[in-house]
Amino acid sequence: MERLVLARTPEGGPEIFASIQGEGVSMGLPSTFVRLAICNLRCRWCDTAYTWDWARFERAASTLVLAADDVAEAVRALPPRNVVVTGGEPLLQRRQLVPLIAALRAEGYRFEVETNGTVGPGPLAGLIDQFNVSPKLAHSGNEGLRRIAPAALRELAATGRAWFKFVVAEPADLAEVREVCAAAEIAPGRVVLMPEGTSAAVLAERGRWLAELCARDGYRFSTRLHILLWGDRRGV
Repeated sequence: MERLVLARTPEGGPEIFASIQGEGVSMGLPSTFVRLAICNLRCRWCDTAYTWDWARFERAASTLVLAADDVAEAVRALPPRNVVVTGGEPLLQRRQLVPLIAALRAEGYRFEVETNGTVGPGPLAGLIDQFNVSPKLAHSGNEGLRRIAPAALRELAATGRAWFKFVVAEPADLAEVREVCAAAEIAPGRVVLMPEGTSAAVLAERGRWLAELCARDGYRFSTRLHILLWGDRRGV
């Protein structure tokens, strides 16, 4: 039986919760979130560092291991039929995810996977309805790590079900967005730009000029709806 490493809530249970999708092309869609632990990148502005930063967080207190069947039961206990597998970096556990996703898809569930785009979909390529791919730009601070993997990005794009969301901190970031898209053969119509920020004030300030750039260059725009509604909190 496959087992998955999940983020643990402060109360001790797995971080599986119902909310609305806060970002990207399905923003606003009622969804059940399954947050996995472990990541291969180290973004300086990451708001889920407790899933991977063992210098700041105690691993035993921040993660737990569950059988795929137990994760499925937790998902079934919540109303939304759209499931967002997030992290961490979920595709590091792509093989372990197969039985969970296959079983719930047979029951009519829809699946999104959120990924940094450094790992290809592998056995999940035909099982996921939507890949929310977020390649990390230079301002993420991943010095010495492979934050851009064109081959993996092309593999995700080839599914025909991937959207590429870039977190933008300043207008100059658009040059790097164009470079990454050219290297990975990503069409502008599959690109979503989102302002970096964990407060409503920052998102509003950056969102104004970013929305104008999206209108000019043909990219989609996304804000962070869950931050606007509830602030920088877990489980929403």
